[in-house]
Amino acid sequence: MFSGVRAGLVSADVLRREQQELRKHERSNKHLEEESRHSETVFRDKSGRRRDLAQERLEQRQKAEAKSERDEQYARWGKGLAQGRQQQQNVEDAIKEMHKPLARYIDDQDLDQMLREQEREGDPMADFIKKRKARESKEKKEKPKYNGPAPPLNRFNIWPGHRWDGVDRSNGFEQQRFARIANKKAVQELAYKWSVEDM
Repeated sequence: MFSGVRAGLVSADVLRREQQELRKHERSNKHLEEESRHSETVFRDKSGRRRDLAQERLEQRQKAEAKSERDEQYARWGKGLAQGRQQQQNVEDAIKEMHKPLARYIDDQDLDQMLREQEREGDPMADFIKKRKARESKEKKEKPKYNGPAPPLNRFNIWPGHRWDGVDRSNGFEQQRFARIANKKAVQELAYKWSVEDM
């Protein structure tokens, strides 16, 4: 039988002998049972090599951290870097304003600076201040710009270089293009006016 005892009608003497053999066999296997109870499970890959689970977990954690960092960076780029900096600046300004007293007096330097920096329409000194700032920033090297008669329009709104002599050497394609666009717009406008004339 599967348990190791004989099947069928068995005498008591044979039964006792079989039970003693079973006990002896169990005692001999007792140390194997104890060893296997406290042993660790061995995991193997498809090729039969042992897998180091701790190392795999560490690698997975590192990959997950790198992926989350990359996703966070893409999210930051998706929102816009300049917008993020502007929002941070707005928060800092709001916190700075919250720590100030509610009542502002005439000697408040921040209020004075803020009011000076505002540009108002019709301000006679605005041009003077702009010219002065331009003179101060003249130390920075700027590319020279064309300053002559207004150049002919082009479809990309590109301003001519500073060495342009003002002579239009094109084959007239740009002017024809603008004329076609204006003509098309005029025809559409006339067609619309004609279609709503009787209403």
